[in-house]
Order: sequence, then structure tokens, then C-alpha cells
Amino acid sequence: MSGFKGAIFDVDGVLVDSPHEEAWRESLRELMEGPWSDIVAQTSYAPEKFTPALYHERMSGKPRKAGATAALEYFGVPDIDRRVQEYGEYKQEMIVRLISEGRFSAYDDAVRFVLKVKDSGIPVAAASSSKNAKMFLEKIDLSRFGGSGNLHQVFDVDVSGRDFAQGKPHPEIFLTAAKELGVDPADAFVCEDATNGIQAAKAGGFGGLGVSRADDVEALRAEGADLVVTSMDTVDVDALSRHELVEQR
Repeated sequence: MSGFKGAIFDVDGVLVDSPHEEAWRESLRELMEGPWSDIVAQTSYAPEKFTPALYHERMSGKPRKAGATAALEYFGVPDIDRRVQEYGEYKQEMIVRLISEGRFSAYDDAVRFVLKVKDSGIPVAAASSSKNAKMFLEKIDLSRFGGSGNLHQVFDVDVSGRDFAQGKPHPEIFLTAAKELGVDPADAFVCEDATNGIQAAKAGGFGGLGVSRADDVEALRAEGADLVVTSMDTVDVDALSRHELVEQR
């Protein structure tokens, strides 16, 4: 079998340490303390109950409406259909503010890996559910990595933030990225930090590279990731030409 011909990268949690969790948590707190204060007693909500585990298990990697719905269902918020859009819009305003303030950071290991993969001749695609992914990538300056321009310019394809009919764990977003790269899913691998992202990759017939940012190595392995790393610096880039996802020896 020939080597990989395409690499697809999730953005939040893989390439950037984004403020999405903070934005979801703080926007719900502000709503519950303000416009929605009259319904707090009807819910199980308390600020300390919006934990990192809740975000990663129920919300991470989902489109905005699905993420908002998951949180409101978890806390038993009444009139969900009416409140989902308000919560999503409130969170979006907050995320834009946080990004503009520079309240996020790139994962240097991931930026280095993207550049190495691209330099090896493998086309790369960005594929995030977030409509803010391009904004993140454009703010990552490559000068400190020995390059020029911004990280978004490195990608051959970007399907982030589109309104797909099916969200992860359905593979639609990754299948679209592969199609636009012009590669067969079997000849591409997906880099994901979320279990539903690995599920989506494997469902689409891709190689799955799990990136553990939240002490969830075993959870990512359990979903069928071909390799799980805590730093992308340890991935053997040369082995990609042999269609292998392995760590450097």
C-alpha cells in the first residue's frame, strides 16, 4: 500500500487551545444570572456543575446548535427550543470577543506537525465544526516557526464551519474534506482530540490519530484510534509515506 495522500485536522483542541469551553460556560452563567434568572429553580444548573468533563463528553466538537442543546438538556432547562438560539448567539458574541482579545493559544506541537506533513508532500485540510476556526487559524503567526504568513494559508482545503446535515460522530465533514482534497478516505488520516471525532474518522474509513489534551488516552483508543499521542512531536512523519501512524522509535 502506498503512503497517506491526505491529512485532515480538527481545530479546537488539536491545533488551538480555544476558549470555547470558557465561552459556553460563562455565557450560560450570565444568562442564568440575568435574562433567565426566573427559571434557574426549575433546572439542576449551578455554575460549578458546568465542568470540563461535561464540555468534553457532551459538547466538544459539535456544531453550535447541537452544543447548546446538549448543555440545556443536561441541566433540564425548560423551553429548550426557544432558548437554544439565544444561548448559541450569546456564546458566539463571547467567543468573538475572546478571540479578538487573543484569549487562546496555538498548540506548538500541532503547528510543527502540520508544517512537517505539508513539507512531506501530503495535502492538508482543516475540518472543524466551529464557524470560528478560520479566525483562529488566521491569528497564528508562522514567523516563530520559521515560516511566513499565518497557519490558515498552509491548508489546501478548509471545510470548517459549514452547515453539514450530519454532525460528528457522522463522518460527513471528513468525507467532504477528503473529496475536496481529491483523496480516498482510506488514503487519508484524521487528527482529532474528541472521542466523537475519532468515531467519525473510523466510520468514514480514515486513519485516526488521537491527540490527548485532556488525559483521555484510553478513551480515544477505545474508539479505535490507530495511534494516540499527548504530543504530536512524537509522531513519525517519515512513516506516513508507508501508510503508518506510529510514534518515532
